[in-house]
Amino acid sequence: MLRIPGMPLLPGTLFRDVSKGHYPKPQSLANVQGLSMLSDRQQPAPVESGSVTVDISCPPVGASSIYPPRSGPRMPPWLAYDKKVLCFHAYFKQTLQEVYHAPYLVRKVKIYYYLEDGTLEIYEPRVDNSGIVQGCVVHRQRVQKAPPCDNEFMSLIDLNVDQTVQIFDRQYHITDCDPFTRTFLNKRGITVPDPVKSPCDPTEEQRKRENQPRSGNLIPKNHPFAQFLKYDRQILKFQAYWDDRTEFGDVRKLELCYYLSDDTIEIKEQHIRNSGRDGPTVFLKRGRLAREFEGLQLPGQMTPMTLLNVLGTNMRNVRYCVDPLNTGNKEIHYYREKDLQIGSVINVYGRAVVITELDPFTQNYYRQRYGIQDFTPLPIPARSDDCADHRSERQLPPYNGWGSYEDSVGNCISVEPKPPKSDFKKFIKYDRYVLRFGAKMLSTIKANCERIFVISYYLCDDTLQIQEIAVRNSGFLGGEFMKRTRLELPGQERFSCKQPQYYMPWNFFVGSTMSLKDFIFHIVSADEYTLMYMEHHPEIFPHANVGVIMEKVKSALQNRMAEFVGSCVPDCTDLEKKRDVFVSFESFKGALISIMGNQISDHEIISLCRHFSAEKSQPNACDRSTVRAAAHLELKRTLWNARDDLMEHFHHINPTNQPFLPEVKVRSALRGCRLPFSLELIDNILSILNRNECDDIEVCDLMNFIDVSCGKGCDMLPVNHAFELCPKIPFLNKGRVVNFTCFLRELNLPLNLPAGGEKNNDAIAEGGRIMPPSAMPDTDAHKANEDDAQHMA
Repeated sequence: MLRIPGMPLLPGTLFRDVSKGHYPKPQSLANVQGLSMLSDRQQPAPVESGSVTVDISCPPVGASSIYPPRSGPRMPPWLAYDKKVLCFHAYFKQTLQEVYHAPYLVRKVKIYYYLEDGTLEIYEPRVDNSGIVQGCVVHRQRVQKAPPCDNEFMSLIDLNVDQTVQIFDRQYHITDCDPFTRTFLNKRGITVPDPVKSPCDPTEEQRKRENQPRSGNLIPKNHPFAQFLKYDRQILKFQAYWDDRTEFGDVRKLELCYYLSDDTIEIKEQHIRNSGRDGPTVFLKRGRLAREFEGLQLPGQMTPMTLLNVLGTNMRNVRYCVDPLNTGNKEIHYYREKDLQIGSVINVYGRAVVITELDPFTQNYYRQRYGIQDFTPLPIPARSDDCADHRSERQLPPYNGWGSYEDSVGNCISVEPKPPKSDFKKFIKYDRYVLRFGAKMLSTIKANCERIFVISYYLCDDTLQIQEIAVRNSGFLGGEFMKRTRLELPGQERFSCKQPQYYMPWNFFVGSTMSLKDFIFHIVSADEYTLMYMEHHPEIFPHANVGVIMEKVKSALQNRMAEFVGSCVPDCTDLEKKRDVFVSFESFKGALISIMGNQISDHEIISLCRHFSAEKSQPNACDRSTVRAAAHLELKRTLWNARDDLMEHFHHINPTNQPFLPEVKVRSALRGCRLPFSLELIDNILSILNRNECDDIEVCDLMNFIDVSCGKGCDMLPVNHAFELCPKIPFLNKGRVVNFTCFLRELNLPLNLPAGGEKNNDAIAEGGRIMPPSAMPDTDAHKANEDDAQHMA
């Protein structure tokens, strides 16, 4: 049947198609394996060679084909044009009734035509601050044409540049298209005109004219929130002062902080210690600081608005007129960052504050912002009575004699006196460090001169204690002569405000004379520990500093070297040919005193003799069987049976199975494997083990030494490994014999001997050893001389 376009479906409007003569009936049954059943498969349409393929499931499109007959694509449109969209730029005018200066509004849209199904979509891009709802104008759908062709749908032939199309009672004028659309239409034989310029929007032009800055006001608008986001936590700091040198004033040191986030200023005062000012340091609360200050305003003098006329007698019937121009208002200018520079004077509510210095961040800010390069600070003025140094020592009243000086100071400093504090660090460091000296009393009474005393100096608190050694039939009992206390140096003013000076450890040395509690003592000796401690701390004890003593001796013997050598060694004719020469302590001391006199003390002579001593201490000898018995005793007592673990540890640290290992590794292995040995016993064991030429310990000897099963060993009682197993007897005879050759070599002075020629002491090389008759050696040196004499004989 044929239908007239545009006519309703009524009788008389349908006509028979006389060209059609074949009316086939659809086959609904199919014969499958001899059975008749319903066939729901759709039969494919016959396809001729070179013809267009038609998809039955694809809905028909009302647009006529743009391709010549039998030249279209062989695929269905929903596959051939999948994801291919034509885009056109267009606009439409919307009439405005409320706006006087803008009769219409030009709204720009984009028209999308989807080739796969012939649908159309219109979208309006969003414009900021437009005031209208924008976005999708027409949803994707097939759009009918305008009457009288409303029975057809719009196709791509109806869309082109510089054309006006009507879509749902709205006229859209197409101005341009994208490159893909232009290329697609040109390939299909459709000519696309050049782009057309869109008309101007009156509302947009009016908005631009309103936002355009006036010619007289070119200052950019300040946005506080944007300034806060840009400069938050950025502070410019300046050092300043306020010169308030009045009768009771002084120079105030200030710190000025400028906050870039809101242009506010805060000033803090830097109190000087003991200046008498206490409390808050805020000199100016944070806020905007006005450049001009004419005094405080009276109440009601500054108001937000100005009233021109006020009529009425009471508050109910009041009539007034507000000044719209605000004539009486005065513009206030505030300080900005460009007003703050070195040397600038800022008016802080009547106080002149001078800026003197900038911090590094502020200098960098001004260098980048304003190009300033000179940041030389300004000096701060001072006055002798105002800017005096408050850190001077406090003047205390004179000491009155009650209690100690420290107690009196505590009473003066605080209302509630507290006991004086001791140096706890010094006490922990030098606890049980005691220097002991032997002394005799100097007195007009003969019996007192024969008394013997021991002066003990405690380094932990600088106190003294004097003990008297009892002598039989002397008439003195002995014991404690003076209690442990601190003693002041003599010759000081007792009742004064200055802190007294006390005896210190460097005031004690052999040969010194001192007054202790109105008694005069002469120090004649010192114990071995005291001498060793003083020699190990030469920077504290100058009388034990060998370097200083040698310089003093060298300057004194510069021109008297021959006399000194003759006093020490009478037979010095061939001294240069002798290899080692030893002299006694008495001869060496007598020769130095005869030349230097009081310039050298007894302690300095003792230090020299101990430094160039010819006597050597014997090495500590341990019995191997005794040490092994002590080691086996400890192993049996603790039931130690980890010998295999110790051997495995040695294999771990010695993968190449070297027979000898360094002492450090062996010691760490013994302690790491937790052998039940004390530190002293480990030292004794390592001292008797076999070693090689490199002083390394033999591992096999150690393992056999601690093996309890290999031999019974000697039984012994528990002993003190630190003292009884291998007693370490101190060597107390150091310094009785002096190696005179080493002393002369260290002195490095020409001998100037009368018969031996003028040669340097370095010439002392080969020769025999000589000993003066006054020396009576009983040490190894004497034995060596006898052996040499027998060998020469």
